[in-house]
Order: sequence, then structure tokens, then C-alpha cells
Amino acid sequence: MSAEIIYGSELSTELKDNMKKEVNELHEKGIYPSLTVVLIGDNPASQSYVRGKQKAAAQVGVNSDLIELPSSTTQEELLQLIDRLNTDEEVHGILVQLPLPEQINEQVIIEAIDPSKDVDGFHPINIGRMMAGKDTFLPCTPFGIITILKSRNIEIAGKHAVVIGRSNIVGKPVGQLLLNENATVTYCHSRTKNMKDFTLSADILIVAVGKEHFVSADYVKEGAVVIDVGVNRMENGKLTGDVDFESVKEKATFLTPVPKGVGPMTITMLLHNTVKAAKQLS
Repeated sequence: MSAEIIYGSELSTELKDNMKKEVNELHEKGIYPSLTVVLIGDNPASQSYVRGKQKAAAQVGVNSDLIELPSSTTQEELLQLIDRLNTDEEVHGILVQLPLPEQINEQVIIEAIDPSKDVDGFHPINIGRMMAGKDTFLPCTPFGIITILKSRNIEIAGKHAVVIGRSNIVGKPVGQLLLNENATVTYCHSRTKNMKDFTLSADILIVAVGKEHFVSADYVKEGAVVIDVGVNRMENGKLTGDVDFESVKEKATFLTPVPKGVGPMTITMLLHNTVKAAKQLS
């Protein structure tokens, strides 16, 4: 058996084509979805992510403004900017690119963003609504993962889903979204003992630890669905995931690659949230 490879890049293109039609219809009604991205400092990875977001926004007709600030920016200066964007009726989505310089408290900044413009889905109010299964802005990477599973009609209800990783950005929320879809969810993390005891019973395995090839075939149950969220740069400069792709593809039924797997879906769901915000605020 060899796994069917799920290319998030292809699904992303399909979703953006549909989104472009929706945005054109909004333009005809005088609604112009607008995303403002705030980038502080000159982190190369952050700059690359932001360029990707701007390019994708242009593809679907979403206005994308970039505000670049020096790494010396104070927390108070950033809070003043967010306050201005919160009250600007032409701004529908606000995204402050993480990580932030050490003098700025990330949680304070996340909580300062108006929940109705929090297209990253990180505000505690939106996280709380997600926990309760209410309509809200879902965190983009977990939202992308669920969308990938549903695109292949992969059954989630009643299945055992194991999430390796417990970050606030991916691990915790994707587990909650799987629970909302009626999966039985187990979290594994750096303190988990005998991790294979859990992963070998997983029907759906989500790997988000940030360690190159952390999961090999001996962690994976025959026929499992494996979603690789990790992005690691190898010594040769190429990107690779948290999953040992070559060995795991011989045991899994579905597997996402790195690159072209989950990554493209994250930006697509950000745009989805921005369009949703524009409709709600207009």
C-alpha cells in the first residue's frame, strides 16, 4: 500500500478560485474586503510569510495593506496602531505577524485586536466560541487541516485522532476542532511517556512538533491518515516536515507532504476569514 498524497496547494487553488467569484460579487455590492498586516522587524521567515499572504490576497481580489515597523517599536506604539485599525471601517481584518520583539507581550497584542477583525482566530473570545462549537473565526492552520480532511471525505466522527503538539496556534485548537467533529482526541507532547502507545492507535494523526522527521513509520498504524504540519529546513536548504515521508507513505492511507501540504491552506483560510469579516462588518 502507498498513501494517497493530499496536496493542500491544489485544494487551496480550488478554494481561492471560488473565493475570487465571491469577492467579485461583494465588489458589485460595494463591499471591498480588506486585510491589514502589521510586520515588526526584519525576520526573514516573517517577511516571506507576509509576501505569501499579500500575493494570495491579490489573487482573490482582497485588498492587502502592509504596515512595516522597526524592531524597536514599543508595545504602546503598537497598541495605538491597533486601536486606530480597530476603528477604521475600511479595515475588515487585522493580522499582527508573530513572533514579536521581546519588548512586546504577544498576548496583550492579540487581546487588543477587535474580535470581529481577528482573522487569525487567536483572540480569547474567538477561541472560547470555537471551544463551545459556535460560529467564529477559526485559527487558520487548524481550520485548513479540517478542510483538508473534509475535502477527501475522510470520516472524523467516532475516529481516534491523536495530536502531537500542544501549541496555542496549532495543537490545542486542531484537537478542539476534531472534538467538535465528534472525534475522540488524545494530545501527546514533550512530557508524554510511551508516545507510540497512543500514536499506534490513531486513525488520524496530526503532527505539529517542529522537529525534522520526528514521526517514522513505527509510530503509525496501518491505514492511518497522517497530517504533517511541521516545516523544518534541512542542511541542504530544502524544507521538510515532522514526518518521515518516505517510510510513512507505505503505511498511511492519506498523507500530506511538506511543502505543498498544510502550508498553502493556512493562507487560504486567512483570506476566508477576511471575506467573512467583510460580510459581517458591512
